[in-house]
Amino acid sequence: MLESLYLNLGQHDLLSEAEKELLAGAISTERHVATGQDIVSEGSRPIHSTLILDGIAARYKVLEDGGRQFTSLQVPGDFVDLHAFLLKTMDHGIIALSPCHVAAADHAKLRAITEQAPHLTRLLWLDTLVDGAIHREWIVAMGRRSKTSHLAHLICELFVRLQVVKRTSGMSFQLPLSQAELADVLGLSVVHMNRVIGMLRNIGLVSWSNYTVTILDWDLLVAMAEFDPTYLSMNREPR
Repeated sequence: MLESLYLNLGQHDLLSEAEKELLAGAISTERHVATGQDIVSEGSRPIHSTLILDGIAARYKVLEDGGRQFTSLQVPGDFVDLHAFLLKTMDHGIIALSPCHVAAADHAKLRAITEQAPHLTRLLWLDTLVDGAIHREWIVAMGRRSKTSHLAHLICELFVRLQVVKRTSGMSFQLPLSQAELADVLGLSVVHMNRVIGMLRNIGLVSWSNYTVTILDWDLLVAMAEFDPTYLSMNREPR
């Protein structure tokens, strides 16, 4: 059940069997969330942190005029609100962009981990630091990259993150987002979003059909995106 979490944390440093048992012991409940439903709502005060076991979710903010902006995508193995353990009140929402299977880790049990297992605590801390690094990359992409480069960067990021948790097949992965949802990621109109996807297709970088993205030229895609995975902290080393 927690294999994606073990793979996600284990990419940074070796995760011991005892640490895996502590994580498993922190999980209290599982549930399924339908597409379009909040996994965690803005303004709520969770008493547990939610882990994605399967599916794709997004952090989002809604403006007064009803406009919505996604600020990151969450994949299997991600805690979507680990920071709520300390911050308490959610300042944004997390929505399921596909059917999601999630699990809850009680904050009381996470607190016990911080008191008993310093190495595991550091790995969980690192998980929230990587979230922050992803947000920084998205800010740069929103402000300084062309929209084609922005989409190329998103595809590179998702491929690498999904590959870690064994959710890729060759150079393909599932991206069950509508063009309207992708537009909310890139801050575009749906019409403009369609043009940007078409540009990546036309120059032979990707194929995109039935929510399956296949990367046809990784090196050229990386160059167009100026993608450097350093921000994902994927080297396994002592932490």
